[in-house]
Amino acid sequence: MIKVALIGAGKMGISHLSILGAHPDVEIVGVCDTSKMVLDVMEKYAKLPTFTDHEKMLEKVKPDAVFVSVPTKFHYNMVKDLLNRKIHVFAEKPLCLEPAQSSDLVKLAADNKCINQVGYHNKFVGTFREVKKIVQGGFLGDIYHFTGEAYGPVVVKKKQDTWRSDPSEGGGCLMDYASHVIDLINDILAPVESSRGSILKPVYSNNVEDAVYSLLELSNKVTGVLSVNWSDDTYRKMSTSITVIGTRGKIISDANELKVFFKDPKLPSGYSKGWNVKYVTELTEQVDFFLRGEEYSAQIDYFINTCLGKVPNSINTFHSAWLTDNAISIIKKSSK
Repeated sequence: MIKVALIGAGKMGISHLSILGAHPDVEIVGVCDTSKMVLDVMEKYAKLPTFTDHEKMLEKVKPDAVFVSVPTKFHYNMVKDLLNRKIHVFAEKPLCLEPAQSSDLVKLAADNKCINQVGYHNKFVGTFREVKKIVQGGFLGDIYHFTGEAYGPVVVKKKQDTWRSDPSEGGGCLMDYASHVIDLINDILAPVESSRGSILKPVYSNNVEDAVYSLLELSNKVTGVLSVNWSDDTYRKMSTSITVIGTRGKIISDANELKVFFKDPKLPSGYSKGWNVKYVTELTEQVDFFLRGEEYSAQIDYFINTCLGKVPNSINTFHSAWLTDNAISIIKKSSK
């Protein structure tokens, strides 16, 4: 049994808490937030110990692991404190505002032998996992181009400023939404090494970008395009996709459907020459508790199993999140 505490009971924090509450290997020992209304509800209906000061919570309940779901600007100091206490950490994405901060946390987690994971849930989506297996298995031949995309109706009118419109809070399309696509590119293909030019374009926002367009080169010298727009109301909800083209085939995938074309007979099991279509329902492992999508439960199951020593700490580590933070920094610099 793992004793788990939560810091930050906003949208993602409550989502994590719901999944953790149903997990057979988890005991929730504390919830910390600055909202009295939220904490009153937690105490009344969930009967959970609540705190407004995370340090007091840590001293009193002594958790084995903590989920950090606060704005990104608080991540560095808060996660650093947890690691210094030798507490395992699951942090929401992105890891930090600056890659130098993320790099510090990578080293600190290693030094203190702490399990570390960041909430890039797309790595647990069945279609994207299949893309990685096909690409890294060499079935598309030599990769020479990719496109990473995400579109949706997050900011579709001028409105009162929130954390999404404050770059110092981790707001803006690049950090909040494009980071998901960048993380997939890093994981499936290779880390972003440079950008040959980027446009960070405001549509409705005044202080941050609502769209990101960038020409990227990866560490393996493959080039491609990043295109993300969270002010596109032709979509009902945010949609993420990746296209990879190689000398022996092409793959197009979003979170629901994977389409792949193979040119020659060297094929992965279950596929044929020409076009193939597979759906996420065929490629997704069952989870014990469903909320929003299997990937949200799957990432938490993986973290808990890592803490229990059942699986290696190798997916969505702080190191992989640092690579994403570094790519964000590269794109920012290339837009100036």
